[in-house]
Amino acid sequence: MAIDNYSLLLLYLLSPSLISLSFAKNIPLGSSLYASNQNQNQNWSSPNNIFSLSFIQAIPTTSPPSYLAAITYTAVGGVTVWSAGGAAIDSGGALHFLSTGVLRLVNGSDATLWDSPTANLGVTSASLDDSGNLSLNNGSVPVWSSFENPIVTVIPSQNFTVGKILRSGFYSFSLLRSGTMTLTWNDSVVYWSHALNSSLDTNLTSPTLSLQPNGILSIFDHSLISRVIMAYGNDFGEGSDVFRFLKLDTDGNLRIYSASGGSGTIVETWAAVTDQCQVFGYCGNMGICSYQDSNTICQCPSENFEFIDKHDRTKGCKRKVEIEACMMNATMLKLEHVKFLTYQLEVSQYYIVGISACRSNCLASSSCVALTSMSDGTGSCTMKTPDFISGYQGPALPSTSFVKVCGPAMPTSSPAMNIVGNGKCLRSHAWIDGFVLVSAFLVLITFVGGLWWWCRRNSPKFGGLSAEYLLLEYASGAPVRFSYRELQRSTKDFKEKLGAGGFGAVYRGILVNNAVVAVKQLEGIEQGERQFRMEVATISSTHHVNLVRLIGFCSEGRRRLLVYEFMKNGSLDNFLSEAEEQASKMLNWEYRFNIALGTARGITYLHEECRDCIVHCDIKPENILLDENFNAKVSDFGLAKLINQKEHRYKTLVSVRGTRGYLAPEWLSNFPITSKSDVYSYGMVLLEIVSGRRNFEVSAETNWKKFSTWAYEEFENQNVEVIIDKRLAGQDVNMEQVVRAIQVSFWCIQEQPSMRPMMGKVMQMLEGVMQIHRPPAPFSVTEGSVSGTGVNVSDDLHTFSTTVASAPRQSSSLSFHTAVISPLASAANMERPYSSLLTSHSSRL
Repeated sequence: MAIDNYSLLLLYLLSPSLISLSFAKNIPLGSSLYASNQNQNQNWSSPNNIFSLSFIQAIPTTSPPSYLAAITYTAVGGVTVWSAGGAAIDSGGALHFLSTGVLRLVNGSDATLWDSPTANLGVTSASLDDSGNLSLNNGSVPVWSSFENPIVTVIPSQNFTVGKILRSGFYSFSLLRSGTMTLTWNDSVVYWSHALNSSLDTNLTSPTLSLQPNGILSIFDHSLISRVIMAYGNDFGEGSDVFRFLKLDTDGNLRIYSASGGSGTIVETWAAVTDQCQVFGYCGNMGICSYQDSNTICQCPSENFEFIDKHDRTKGCKRKVEIEACMMNATMLKLEHVKFLTYQLEVSQYYIVGISACRSNCLASSSCVALTSMSDGTGSCTMKTPDFISGYQGPALPSTSFVKVCGPAMPTSSPAMNIVGNGKCLRSHAWIDGFVLVSAFLVLITFVGGLWWWCRRNSPKFGGLSAEYLLLEYASGAPVRFSYRELQRSTKDFKEKLGAGGFGAVYRGILVNNAVVAVKQLEGIEQGERQFRMEVATISSTHHVNLVRLIGFCSEGRRRLLVYEFMKNGSLDNFLSEAEEQASKMLNWEYRFNIALGTARGITYLHEECRDCIVHCDIKPENILLDENFNAKVSDFGLAKLINQKEHRYKTLVSVRGTRGYLAPEWLSNFPITSKSDVYSYGMVLLEIVSGRRNFEVSAETNWKKFSTWAYEEFENQNVEVIIDKRLAGQDVNMEQVVRAIQVSFWCIQEQPSMRPMMGKVMQMLEGVMQIHRPPAPFSVTEGSVSGTGVNVSDDLHTFSTTVASAPRQSSSLSFHTAVISPLASAANMERPYSSLLTSHSSRL
């Protein structure tokens, strides 16, 4: 039979399968497998019996049992890697390889559940090779294969490309043309995505995702120099007889598993969504996900609801009385520390209003059935429509939610609703009687112990113990208290160190609810237990989208630890190095400018929007962290108060030794430390964001001057291009933003604190709503500033324009390698804002 063009194309596309085809057993047309024979080892196997296609019992088990026609990896107790159509059949079903070349799955009544799309393609045989690929072949050319039609699993040697989809119930996993991996609920709500690093500024042609045998998930494309690693299994590279596979589970999470041939055990080594409750729809419509110990549980919002299926609580909840039956008697049920998940494409209404207005608007709207108000500083209010609502409850969530119900509102008495493993309530009268007796005994013991403690509480011998058990005097919004043993276990005995700073080392940890956190071991903290907890409560109550959130703390004796949210992309300093090994971490200008703005907003909140001004005292790139979307968040704020006040200045100096380029001059003198000291530090960081170089470094390029001094000279000479990070050459850089950022940095690093603007002004200048006049030389002549540019100390911030432009100019984004700032024509121009000068130069270009 001659091979036509279509077959030749398939030969090219499926050449990896063709290579292994010669090592596969042929399965002739007319062959069949029967579910009734699944216990008789009837199967189609690969040449070395590594994989086999047979009927296996479906999981979860049913009564009567159901079966899958599945390819399994036989070495480890039969790991399922593919199933025909993903459909389960009864014991009378079968898998037929028809004479037409179609692979057909039928149930006991001969109803077709699945057909391979291979009719009239000249299929003459089938084969299963030792890589686990089932192919239907036209002679020696595969025209269909299981690798090209995955169900829920991807195994090593199998390529997952754009257009392929893993499906499990309402959930699906796909790879986008941009190289982004996505998890989607109901083909509409993208609740997780993982993109390539932004520094890979290239247009992918045909990205391919694959799981390597060593446990590394990577993407390759012809436009890339090498594979890009997307995830590591935590046992990557270990073991010689380990079979690893990627699977989309029924709970909507994508995981890497390792199956050991020696022990026969299967363990999870990586999960896409580290917090299972963040999976949209995990507990069904109106269901709320939370944790009991380390296990997820699903509950209803209140006694106004009931489970749709008591035996499977992931199917969600329904109202006992629908809203339509009580429109005039509807009320809002309050749920503390609960949020309703909102992701891309989900129907919802977003507002910036207070919690009372948010609640009232929802109650008055017929299209709103629930809402979430965030107390993280964003002021966001999200009102939910009745389409589908997925909830999450956790003690550290800075949110309050409301659900519209028919009155009266009946809150759930117990958050966990007395749920045990089988989901049934413990209602035994004997159990209740025993509980009453034990409770009475415990009350008696507590009374006697309390009396003893009251008598001995002033004894120095017991001071440490009594301090350890003082109650935190904050009824709501208090941080979670962890024991040292809990944090030691969550960090694997402080194994994975993320970094170290002046206040102590930071380690990666995973809490019992699978949330990834950063645990900081504080050093040199001499405060008493009560004062320490009060300071921690103050820090934890400071919420803003550009501040790292404090989740909890540990205080046991002299052990003081803080637990923060984990920032996936680490600290800013990792992206500012010009080292060759950091080339893959280079940030483009858009990200840099957004980081500068985000940092300014976070510091502004600390200085001007909190009830009490919080001076950070240690602003530097190491304390600016980046989340998965490269949003900037300021860390370590409020920690300066934990240092003994008599040693405050000394310890802060020690804490930043080696990075003194960020210290304001008043740190080295007797001038008071104020919020203007943070402004100076921010100015130094801002200049580094633009230049990609450390301010305290000197080199031949800067004539052996400090970079900030050299940069000011070059800026005065209109040589802006030499200040910008060389790695941005050839990229689109908004030169107006660059000039604005450089000017702001020079105003911030003025030697005299009175010459520096407040952070609120800094933010406005960066945003372009305030004009910026020519900055004077930041340093004295002894620092090496340009002669003739000095400004008397008596000059103050009157040079800042306090008027907002009547109409914002359209930002002109110029390519860095073509943007040129012309020399100033006259001395009169020196009195005009640089922003207006740039506009005139751009118009001439």
